Amino acid sequence: MAAVNSERRNGPTDPELLATNQRFFDELWRDAHLIEAERFNTWPLVRELVAGASRRLEVAPGLRPRLPIAGTHFVDISGPAVTCLRRKGGHAARGSITGLPFHDGYFQLVCALDIVEHVDDDHGALAELVRVAAPGATFLLSIPLHPSRWTSLDEIVGHRRRYEPERLLAMLAQHGLTVEQTAEHSMQPKSSRLIDCGMWFLVHKRGRALWWYNHVFMPLAVRFEKKLALTPGLVDLERADEILLVCRRAR
Repeated sequence: MAAVNSERRNGPTDPELLATNQRFFDELWRDAHLIEAERFNTWPLVRELVAGASRRLEVAPGLRPRLPIAGTHFVDISGPAVTCLRRKGGHAARGSITGLPFHDGYFQLVCALDIVEHVDDDHGALAELVRVAAPGATFLLSIPLHPSRWTSLDEIVGHRRRYEPERLLAMLAQHGLTVEQTAEHSMQPKSSRLIDCGMWFLVHKRGRALWWYNHVFMPLAVRFEKKLALTPGLVDLERADEILLVCRRAR
């Protein structure tokens, strides 16, 4: 338990955290434009994974899904996001990662980017993802690293923790997931001053900040994303602020 507590921030209870997350993302997606999966630097990887996975799930994509919408199942806590994904042809349902509305062992590809750090029971969240995955299924995950690099952005968006790399890898192994490939993966600005400025606007001028994020900063970030540099095994985890992992569930 000591390893878990050392990474967990003192803060709200799980129901309070869920309410915070839902309020933030409802506001974020209510006035946002959908960005299709093909626009992100993960698309070459996703296109390859999707080719062998007709039964696929993405959890909490908001309006930034990384899997193609048609034929994919989505679960999200945000009503505006679910409505938009349904309108575009996705099989979207409102729900949480800790209680997925699907049968055991169904999906061949499971995607959950920037999710497990948002919930108190991260082991329960991973257990749910593994439960609905078929033996041998592929997982696409992204997770922030290093508690020492906590910023005000983590606080505002409802993160519960950042992970020490050793604990993250142990947790994945405990749930039967083997890491096959990794890449550094973060759209967070490197400048702490820029983050602090953005957080001030989110707190004091929330509507204007969300408009600028949705209509200016996010489209620019997607357009100028670096090519995803996948590495067999592990990248340099000390250097990475956030990591993208391609994992395999044991057969």
